[in-house]
Amino acid sequence: MRESTPGPIQLIWTQPPPPPRQRALGREEIVAAAIALADEAGLGAMTMKAIAVRLGDYSPMALYRYVHNKEGLVDLMLDAATAEIPLPARPGGDWRSDLYGLAMDSRRMTHRHPWYAQLVHTRPPAGPHMMRRLEFMLTVLTGEGATVAAAMTYAALVDRHILGSGLQEAEEARLDRRYGLDDTAKLVAAIRALHGLAVADGGVPHLAGWLAQPTGFTADEQFALGLDFLLDGIARRLAKPAEE
Repeated sequence: MRESTPGPIQLIWTQPPPPPRQRALGREEIVAAAIALADEAGLGAMTMKAIAVRLGDYSPMALYRYVHNKEGLVDLMLDAATAEIPLPARPGGDWRSDLYGLAMDSRRMTHRHPWYAQLVHTRPPAGPHMMRRLEFMLTVLTGEGATVAAAMTYAALVDRHILGSGLQEAEEARLDRRYGLDDTAKLVAAIRALHGLAVADGGVPHLAGWLAQPTGFTADEQFALGLDFLLDGIARRLAKPAEE
């Protein structure tokens, strides 16, 4: 895939508009094909040649006319995925419910597109849907008395929780597939082996006891718990605006 030349960051949003459609080919079709390929086979499989093959009888160079380069395609993919997150026209009146709902919808999007958490911090968040999502969060928080600077920090913390969790879970899923741990019998065997190591160590009794009968929250429950902790902390800050 063609890399951009060194220098100032080039954004697809500042480039000339794409050329007229060529047969059934347009920017939307290219982005949709790239997203589908990344969803199915991961970022490693997402080459311009593979995208062109998926679209039909086109050359990779034909696709570059619409997205300019690799970074341009990534910009478009990230913004298209962000557009899947439902965004209310205005805050609903309960700031905590507004942010909680947005975070959960964002998490569901990252589950549909595991590559999103890998790519989102590689490009400036300048896409129109990405900016409108952030603007909604800022509107919610400043409506409760936060300064814009504080609201930016709180929004960033919420997004780090969403994206960090998404990245960790995607990596864990890859690990599970690599070692067959998505099979219950193999997972049980792996835990049994860890339990044996913990017992033999002799210095980790709590861990050894847990490994003997592992229980706990699901990934979704852990995410919700962490989000509640974050919102609790933000609530305390909002109650003391002078300290922001």
